[in-house]
Amino acid sequence: MATKPPDGDPVQDAPQVAPPKHAAAGLTAIGYTALVAQQQMGVARATRTLLKVNQKDGFDCPGCAWPEGDKRHVAEFCENGAKAVAEEATLRRVTPDFFAAHPLADLAGRSGYWLGQQGRITQPMYLPEGADRYEAVTWERAFEIIAAELKALDSPDEALFYTSGRTSNEAAFLLQLFAREFGTNNLPDCSNMCHESSGSALTETIGIGKGSVSLEDMHQADLIIVAGQNPGTNHPRMLSALEQAKAAGAKIISVNPLPEAGMERFKNPQTAKGLALGGQALNDLFLQIRIGGDQALFRLLNKLIVETEGGVDELFVREHTHGYEEFAAAARAADWDETLAATGLTRAEIEQALSMALASRRTIVCWAMGLTQHKHAVATIREVVNFLLLRGNIGRTGAGVCPVRGHSNVQGDRTMGIFERPAPAFLDALEKEFGFAPPRHHGYDVVRSIEALRDGKAKVFFAMGGNFVGATPDTEVTEAAMRRASLTVHVSTKLNRSHAVTGRRALILPTLGRTDKDVRKSTRGKKDTVQFVTVEDSMGLVHSSRGNLKPASPHLLSEPAIVARLARATLGADSTVDWEEFEKDYATIRDRIARVVPGFEDFNARVAKPGGFRLPHAPRDERRFPTATGKANFTAAPVEYPTVPEGRLLLQTLRSHDQYNTTIYGLDDRYRGIKGGRRVVLVNPEDARELGFADGSYTDLVSEWKDGVDRRAPGFRVVYYPTTRGCAAAYYPETNVLVPLDSTADTSNTPASKSVIVRLEQSATV
Repeated sequence: MATKPPDGDPVQDAPQVAPPKHAAAGLTAIGYTALVAQQQMGVARATRTLLKVNQKDGFDCPGCAWPEGDKRHVAEFCENGAKAVAEEATLRRVTPDFFAAHPLADLAGRSGYWLGQQGRITQPMYLPEGADRYEAVTWERAFEIIAAELKALDSPDEALFYTSGRTSNEAAFLLQLFAREFGTNNLPDCSNMCHESSGSALTETIGIGKGSVSLEDMHQADLIIVAGQNPGTNHPRMLSALEQAKAAGAKIISVNPLPEAGMERFKNPQTAKGLALGGQALNDLFLQIRIGGDQALFRLLNKLIVETEGGVDELFVREHTHGYEEFAAAARAADWDETLAATGLTRAEIEQALSMALASRRTIVCWAMGLTQHKHAVATIREVVNFLLLRGNIGRTGAGVCPVRGHSNVQGDRTMGIFERPAPAFLDALEKEFGFAPPRHHGYDVVRSIEALRDGKAKVFFAMGGNFVGATPDTEVTEAAMRRASLTVHVSTKLNRSHAVTGRRALILPTLGRTDKDVRKSTRGKKDTVQFVTVEDSMGLVHSSRGNLKPASPHLLSEPAIVARLARATLGADSTVDWEEFEKDYATIRDRIARVVPGFEDFNARVAKPGGFRLPHAPRDERRFPTATGKANFTAAPVEYPTVPEGRLLLQTLRSHDQYNTTIYGLDDRYRGIKGGRRVVLVNPEDARELGFADGSYTDLVSEWKDGVDRRAPGFRVVYYPTTRGCAAAYYPETNVLVPLDSTADTSNTPASKSVIVRLEQSATV
């Protein structure tokens, strides 16, 4: 049987510290997976559930969006994926009795780890105005409350509809459809906080805001550059793709301010070599770059390629690109000394990277938040595209751009229309299909949604999944903004911090998870039907997902059903949409998606095939670039990088190995040698000594921003760690408080969580 959740919140300010590891996965990962699965699910349930993860007839892992190949291992999941499944398929339950015993003030004082460990929420819960705790409520009453609040707004734009990445294609399509029929484009989503910079840069340069590579391309590449990404912690299944590429002869460069255990050596737990023979070293070159120096690095590499005889694929540049001359002039102006200062690298390291790039005919660049969450993030990714265009590495097998998406189906949600700035063509298709005029003005993204709540311009906040309060920047500002709302609503499977930071009234609507079987009860004597949903992975493959477990409670509704019933309660007879039809049969949703979203033609038939289907991608498939110029665009933005005053450090926020986004599975970070705590700051020993901090001492982290506000994260243990000089790292969401709300990336407005200037002050709290 599964164990009970923890009764008390564990102490998190006295972690144990050991040297960091130099290899990832292996037998230890298997052991930890088995332990967590047994604790949450029990042996029999764990076995039955995990064998269905990422299988063609099973359910998509609720963790990362890394794709699966056509041939799949019987255990097609990683350690972190197993943790995500275990927490969703847990036998622990959060009932109305739990809420009766835990007033809101108690929940607000608990850690995210403790909240998540309590289990699945079993009934809709309502916090009336002035009440100190949630109480059970019927679904009918819940929808009445939301509908009345929405109808009372002075404008539809006073409502915000947030979406988490794990939402299915069907639910996402319905949510944006409801929001737009209601009258707003306020559809902020988690993409705004992660890969919005990628989408902005790629749409401008190659015409589509998605990656251009497939899993098969990864296996056929000559060179793979992994920049600003920690695969061993954040996307562990990517390591097996890198291992396969390595076996086929690929070279790998990793670019990161921190050494990454998985990139040093991967002990594949599914092979004898991984378990018994020490695994596979992946890095051929590790460039330990200063935080934010990536644009300068790629600009100098581009200069050197341009100046190398035969370095540029002149035929590709001439036939398929625009703006080369302006770009080349900017590249030639790149300065060695400035680049070395910006990157912290040596001339020899950069020359070695150049040699590897010139020797490669097929190059892929992968990246994640380490590139996207800076002021100059969009310019950095444009420079990565320049690097690939120079040698014709887009639209070629084994080559291309690979933004590695985090949350499962975060890319699919955007494809389904979850976007505050929709394309006119998408709105035209909606209008033609459903017979109403969707709003044309732009809505609010995540940062602007927080500002709207803060300023009284938004009053109702509705979240389809996620942990908005825990994921967003400037924690104190965000929490104060949320408390100004008249109503906050969260569609959730488990508890998180957002349920404790509410508007004047609040609702928690419990939903089915990926692991749950979704049975539509029939009427008029017909048989019950089992529904499935679909997701899009990080490389543009769309496939089905079917849960196999009895739902955690008979009171749960699926996400499509929740949206459909909310729409009926709010829009009533005025709606042009048959919402009841959508709730009964998700195939009817997919039929409408097929007529609205390009690439989804004949959706139901194509997704019925095992493994699903691949969406079209013009740059990859045809070397056709649907940009304003009709070609791939070189760009020539000025080189930027963070500058830090003397006596300060540049902090990046990051995940531990025991978490996924804001979901905390445990208090250890095995690969970095941290055990039993999360309030640690990783600092280069020389920097720490110069600042007067011994290893194991405690500090307050205080960020510095142009508004002069002291944003403070108290009581962090200083850990001497092999970071780049002048740089530091600490876990989020604990350090989100340090990220100013208006410190964002140019163009994309993504929070600049990877380049926060901080000072260390002696802690008075420990």
